[in-house]
Amino acid sequence: MSNPFFQFKQFTIHQDKCAMKVGTDGVLLGAWINVSDAETALDIGTGTGLIALMTAQRNENLKIDAIDIESDTVEQAKENIRGTTFAPRINCLNISLQELSQKYNRKYDLIVSNPPYFIHSLKSPDPGRTQARHTDSLTVDELIIISSRLLSAKGRLSVIYPFGYKETLLKLAKENGLYITRITNVYPTPTSLPKRILIELSKSEVPYKEDNLIIEKERHIYTTEFTELVKDFYLKM
Repeated sequence: MSNPFFQFKQFTIHQDKCAMKVGTDGVLLGAWINVSDAETALDIGTGTGLIALMTAQRNENLKIDAIDIESDTVEQAKENIRGTTFAPRINCLNISLQELSQKYNRKYDLIVSNPPYFIHSLKSPDPGRTQARHTDSLTVDELIIISSRLLSAKGRLSVIYPFGYKETLLKLAKENGLYITRITNVYPTPTSLPKRILIELSKSEVPYKEDNLIIEKERHIYTTEFTELVKDFYLKM
């Protein structure tokens, strides 16, 4: 059974009502994104509220809309956020990205998402977990197309996907007037193939940077680069 809560340095994440629990992907993305100069942010598929809280911790001026299509999940995110100093700056909404884009005329300096991406894998008997893990409710095309419309002139979109999505993401960015500003290829160990890609897209064309991040030197022994990235969040780093 998963632990019903996860303790970070400045907040606690309860996850008993959420289909998807705290994982390395969310922590990686929340620590990696560029939050500088952003005043408004949108966290798509907020889940437990983890990334919304991480971005609020990293930028004290940031106001965040955190959205999710699962009502129980939104309630859990609200509970996690309520007891923190970041609560006044985070607004949780039970709404899909598609509905948000149609209902509100909002622009965001930062859009971030740890999205569903298990297209071909066997679906879970738990409907909530299936919805959290699969692209039925939000395809990669929809995520990029709608986000491009919601970004402010200086806005940035940051996502984490399986490494196999790299070419698709680059193609969709080009088709929707977005430019690559950062890419990090994530390797579980020095000898493994890349497992994830962290990618930042912007409306402004700048020379982009691409690098690699290795998480573990060996089992449970983390690299200096990974430790430096997440040290403000994990208790034992």
